[in-house]
Amino acid sequence: MLELHEVQRAAPLPARYVAPGSLSEAAELLSSHGAAARLIAGGTDLMLELSRGARSGVELLVDISVLPGLDRISYGDGRVTLGPLVTHADVIASAQMLTAGLPLAQACLEVGSPPLRNRATVVGNIVTASPANDTISALVALGADVTVTSVRGERTLPLVEFIVGFRQTVLAPDEIVTAVAFEALDGGDRPTGRRGVFVKLGLRRAQAISVVHAAVVAELQGTDVIDLVVALGSVAPTIITVPEAAEAAIGRELSEAAGDIAAAAQRAATPIDDIRGSADYRSHAVGVVVGRAVAALASGTEADRWPPEPPCLAPAASRVRTPAPSSALDRPGDLVTATVNGAQRSATGAAGKTLMDWLRDDFGLTGTKEGCAEGECGACTVHLDGAAVFSCLVPAGRANGATITTVEGVASPTGELHPFQQAMVDTGGAQCGFCTPGFVMSAVALLDEIAEPTAEQITIGLSGNLCRCTGYCSIIEAVNTASVDAGAVHTASVDAGAVETAAGGTS
Repeated sequence: MLELHEVQRAAPLPARYVAPGSLSEAAELLSSHGAAARLIAGGTDLMLELSRGARSGVELLVDISVLPGLDRISYGDGRVTLGPLVTHADVIASAQMLTAGLPLAQACLEVGSPPLRNRATVVGNIVTASPANDTISALVALGADVTVTSVRGERTLPLVEFIVGFRQTVLAPDEIVTAVAFEALDGGDRPTGRRGVFVKLGLRRAQAISVVHAAVVAELQGTDVIDLVVALGSVAPTIITVPEAAEAAIGRELSEAAGDIAAAAQRAATPIDDIRGSADYRSHAVGVVVGRAVAALASGTEADRWPPEPPCLAPAASRVRTPAPSSALDRPGDLVTATVNGAQRSATGAAGKTLMDWLRDDFGLTGTKEGCAEGECGACTVHLDGAAVFSCLVPAGRANGATITTVEGVASPTGELHPFQQAMVDTGGAQCGFCTPGFVMSAVALLDEIAEPTAEQITIGLSGNLCRCTGYCSIIEAVNTASVDAGAVHTASVDAGAVETAAGGTS
């Protein structure tokens, strides 16, 4: 048998995996193992870095993703506080965030796609510290601070001091980010007060890393600006702010100062040429993006483009985390036991594997496909505790105690197809066997969450899945057909070009 080329072989994942029973237990593990241990929550960045060999020397994954109480968003005393397990989907689903922290909600909606957002955490976005990470600029503009904890104690510092360079933070190997907090915006329909907006330019409408993005938070007294923060991403080694923009705006009406604010932002940007855009293009785009952000704030329309009820592919009734273990002891032989397609299944040797590999190799559930292995194509989509996720970015150990559904488990035990599966047959939506299973898993999750999805909701719900056979229209028709068959009367009409763009185009 031919061996894979070096670039085709993924680096091995850490040989040990532990799910601690408490945050203090996690801190003790990090303290005792030092740089050899790595904390994992969502893992959508870390799993990719490990598979690419970008994180060397990691021997132990400490998974806190099932610990209770860490996924809460708290609103009180004029502050918004996010726990370390708050996902982008959690932010999007919080109605209060649309007024208290609109730029963060808008940034979260721009991250990846629903299955990615169901796992990816806001704290993880911060810790990765890429200047292209959307939520960082929003949080910087909001004036967020970060609380970190270890066995040595706790400290809180501004986010702008937490990130010190390109993908570099002050987080010590034994520290855990336990909270992110910021002062709530006034929001609503108030013409004055503190308001903000996030605007992004990407090469496509979903699954896109920023070419340029900006978050702008303005405080108004009457019609005059009394404070302004402009934060820019993808134009420097870190997220940067633009003090000159504030100087140009304070004491003036926002609309009057818009041109000077955009010009100051362009001068502050120091972009590079890369695959997503040239430095010249980025410099021009900064002015456009910031200009649009300021115009939206000046006209009070910053929230107008928020989609009604954006789907998360995680029905509210099923957004329940797997019960946390009682201790941090390794399970004998790395034994993982889960309910898979309605039956209890167990297998050893889970450490060092992704959930995708565990399902395929240990149980022969090969309907879950490996496409990109980096959470962009959706071929590996499964339901983990009711939420659609990319199984290539989930450690197999996370499956312990969980309920998992793969494409093999969508039909009824008697073999009757799910309404969407039948609709795929009837409309010709079922194409090759590579991408179709992922579409099935996303569409079923969408229909479980929203029985009568609108055109926009279908677009968002399927944005994490790419069709290599270039046929989105029949798949969309199948969603509508399944919705009608389930007793809905809604018939969505979706612009095929828009959907192809949202799903990443065709190939």
